[in-house]
Amino acid sequence: MVTRNTLATARHIVVEGPIGVGKTSLAQRLATHLDAQLQLEQPEQNPFLNRFYEDQERFALPTQLTFLMQRIDKLRETSPPETGQRPLIADFLLEKDALFARLTLAEDEYALYRQIYAHLSPQPARPDLVIYLQAGPETLIARIRKRGRDTERRIGDSYLTLLTESYMRFFHAYDAAPVMVVNCEKIDFVDCDDDFQLLVKRIEAMRGQREFFNRGE
Repeated sequence: MVTRNTLATARHIVVEGPIGVGKTSLAQRLATHLDAQLQLEQPEQNPFLNRFYEDQERFALPTQLTFLMQRIDKLRETSPPETGQRPLIADFLLEKDALFARLTLAEDEYALYRQIYAHLSPQPARPDLVIYLQAGPETLIARIRKRGRDTERRIGDSYLTLLTESYMRFFHAYDAAPVMVVNCEKIDFVDCDDDFQLLVKRIEAMRGQREFFNRGE
């Protein structure tokens, strides 16, 4: 069972979800709220990402391997904090790296990716809590367009639909840490402080290994 006031006791929290769902924004707000260390992905530092969205078949492998190495480097830079140290909040879970690989790579490329992953990947530290953010493809597209990043302009509905389904399957089977599943369709924790505080209270009150939060419940 998760102990009372999960946010106060968790030392290592991961916020996850598909592109555009708000995982980085929530991680940043939680880090400020908890005075925590912050561990963020930096997709803008992947030199293949723009070309991937223009030609996925050609640039999927270098894009994926670059992300894999970036994520591993991030994990090696920062160890999960001990009791008494500032907590750590990240916006990625290493185990989900293969989710993108399976979705974008050809069979032979995926086999090569798995070999490289096995050789490079450290044993990831188990987080104390994972906050999994969900939203439908239409909502994700709207949010991606609103933030206006050049690298994301070519993301299509079909790709986001497959990605959303892949995330759902991944977290349906994920049991390495307690998971709070958050439906983000009707909650705005970025611009609405009341929504953010409501979400914080629901996480603090979490008791089980898997709980669900839908706005209005």
